[in-house]
Amino acid sequence: MTEAETDRGETIAVCVCTFRRESLAATLSSLATQVLPAGLKLSVVVADNDHDDGGREGIEVQAHALGLALRYVHAPARNISIARNACLSAAIENWIAFIDDDEVARPDWLAQLVAARGGHEVVFGVSQAGYPDPATPKWVVDGDFHSNRLTGNDPPWNGYTANVLIDRRFAAAHGLRFAEELGQTGGEDTRFFFDAKRAGARFGYAPLAIVDEATPLARASLRWLALRRIRAGQIHHMLLREQGDAGRDSLAAVAKAGACLIAALVALPRPAHSAAHALRGALHLGVVAAALGFAPYREYAERKSR
Repeated sequence: MTEAETDRGETIAVCVCTFRRESLAATLSSLATQVLPAGLKLSVVVADNDHDDGGREGIEVQAHALGLALRYVHAPARNISIARNACLSAAIENWIAFIDDDEVARPDWLAQLVAARGGHEVVFGVSQAGYPDPATPKWVVDGDFHSNRLTGNDPPWNGYTANVLIDRRFAAAHGLRFAEELGQTGGEDTRFFFDAKRAGARFGYAPLAIVDEATPLARASLRWLALRRIRAGQIHHMLLREQGDAGRDSLAAVAKAGACLIAALVALPRPAHSAAHALRGALHLGVVAAALGFAPYREYAERKSR
């Protein structure tokens, strides 16, 4: 859509998948205070992934108090892909944005995403981690391993739904959906954007479109981070296997994992650097694990909330 078309009026649907998170209130409040350019409006779709819709009334009451145009969708149960697909189905706007229910959007977040749209069908922003608990290990803070941003080495489809703008018409035209078989492991977003790339999607990046997410102390551990990296490696291998490149990648991953382990040991005097090498090694171990037939780590299956 051109700037002139935006001036005549456009609404972006902001989609939030939730599961028993009190932090959703802060997310919705941040959406209500977005500073938008002339002609741009937002609506909100909340997909509740709980077994029942007991949270509906509270969510609708808050949205009304904030002046938000809300569509509540009950999307049971405990499978994030079901909730994400419910958002795709419920939104009628041409463009949709995703934000997580434990993130707070900065006032110009949506405006920055839209400004970076250009000729792209997908635009990623930045999910900036914060570490409010004073007990958070210093190496975690220094390494900032919980933030989501794109780097020059990332393939264009290696994005995330924590902060993204998507052309819904493109997704619908190509039948793009989030894989329900990955809805309890995670990696469903990587799969979605991989399929979007194969369908011809063009990817953009809006580094000034920032959402903030406080990192709980329970996530500030090498184990938590390593399990996510292993899962990411498993999903990466799965996608390469579809392209016929998995065999060569698997052999290389063994050597890379070993090299990363050595580098992590050498860097032990600098804990953040050592952890970075170890986590890179965990990614390669995930590739090896997938090649050996191990199922992806189920990140969401046993958790009471996301």
